Amino acid sequence: MVEFDPEKFEDKYEHYFPQLQRAYKNAFNTMNEAYDSTLIHGIDQQVLNESEPIYDPDEGFTVTLPDDPYDRLTGVVVDRETFEETLDRYTEEIETELRQLFELTE
Repeated sequence: MVEFDPEKFEDKYEHYFPQLQRAYKNAFNTMNEAYDSTLIHGIDQQVLNESEPIYDPDEGFTVTLPDDPYDRLTGVVVDRETFEETLDRYTEEIETELRQLFELTE
């Protein structure tokens, strides 16, 4: 395990790139097993590719998303409510993976 330093997370791609990749991959695998794979691939490639993991000492990890994530999704037929629920669950899974990888579980 790599020791987590909140100050280094400001330059996360320099200091924690492998851990970020692992967290996103683990979340993808979990979501792909539980949800429609076409939707999960679409979210992964068309929405989360522009996401940004953020760490706040008070709030913990969050994932910020690009503007209008539903409108970014192409090639997948899904209603907005299902999309938003799935995306919320996916970002929660990424945040959980980040907490676990950096051993910041509650």
